[in-house]
Amino acid sequence: MKFLRDFNFYNKRVLVRADFNVSFGDDGRVDDKEDWRLKATLPTINYLLNQKAKIILLAHLGRPEGKIIENLRLNPIAQRLEELLGRPVIKLDDCLGREVEERLKALQKGEIILLENIRFYPGEKNNQEDFIRGLAKLGEIYVNDAFGTSHRAHASFVGLPKYLPSCAGLLLEKEVKVLSTLLEKPEHPLTVIIGGVKISTKIKMIKNFLDKADDLILGGALANTVIGAKGLAIGKSIVEEEMVEEVQKLELTNIKLHIPVDVVVSVDSSGQAPSRVAPVGNTQKEEMILDIGPDTIELFKRIISQAKIIIWNGPMGLFETEKFTQGTKEIAKAIAQSSAFSLVGGGDTVNCLSQLSLTEKISHISTGGGAMLQFLAGEKLPGIEALK
Repeated sequence: MKFLRDFNFYNKRVLVRADFNVSFGDDGRVDDKEDWRLKATLPTINYLLNQKAKIILLAHLGRPEGKIIENLRLNPIAQRLEELLGRPVIKLDDCLGREVEERLKALQKGEIILLENIRFYPGEKNNQEDFIRGLAKLGEIYVNDAFGTSHRAHASFVGLPKYLPSCAGLLLEKEVKVLSTLLEKPEHPLTVIIGGVKISTKIKMIKNFLDKADDLILGGALANTVIGAKGLAIGKSIVEEEMVEEVQKLELTNIKLHIPVDVVVSVDSSGQAPSRVAPVGNTQKEEMILDIGPDTIELFKRIISQAKIIIWNGPMGLFETEKFTQGTKEIAKAIAQSSAFSLVGGGDTVNCLSQLSLTEKISHISTGGGAMLQFLAGEKLPGIEALK
């Protein structure tokens, strides 16, 4: 795989695939707590600016499924990038076509253009050859700096490297180096914490680290599936019934595997009804498990305090409801206070750290949730493989 330092970008039109998939505030602007993905690509943009390149940014927002959705246009992204870079970012209302080509022909050294949401085109997801060729005509060199979406085999990841000299941006290079080291030569004790809703999206990572890690902590709704698979009562808790058989194949008695010992339960997930702390297995038929309990928090914190490497992906409870955020917040604080090297990924997890102003205390925040999971499960990412 080639990197930025392997190319001379002077006066070249450089297509940069970035991950600017962020949410907007009520005012239609990129929220200050949400712009970490934009900031992560700034080193690559600044490197290219110093090289006097002509920069063309490609990005997506949301899932418009090949249609133009007005509130998924990238204008607020351009506005925030301008503020972060302190220089103009010209936003075009299209990705292809004569007008785009004419504007890019007039592009000057050090100018930055942001093309429209690439997912407005069906050719992006469908990997259509004519769409790829149309994009490739716009640039002379291709840079992938979107680790968070590199697990997608879309045109802007796997198609463009076929037509243009290609390399990894500084963010992608850093992500691959950090994750590869943790996967291949981690320090021990290694503690992996996995939360969130679906165990189906994280089962491969769980299996991989049940061998590699010293401690594997499970929380959030995905832990319900494990608790249920052990034959314990979970009431009306969220559970992936179709995954129970797969989970039962795991070595559930492995002393490395830690699931909650007590939980916060309630009949109402909105936080309006009373809640109580219950030992695991003591959930009533009408109740739902919505957070980890105080004994579990103390157990998990004790494990975290002994680790040299910590990997965390996914909240410990229903983080959208304030009443059930305690477990996630306590785990976040414990990781931030630890002297271990910490790797955190996943939107909800990073948002929790942002809310608590703890992001600076984390060694490496991955810009990819799904991509990080896939990488740490030992799987190949199409966007990275295409650069090789």
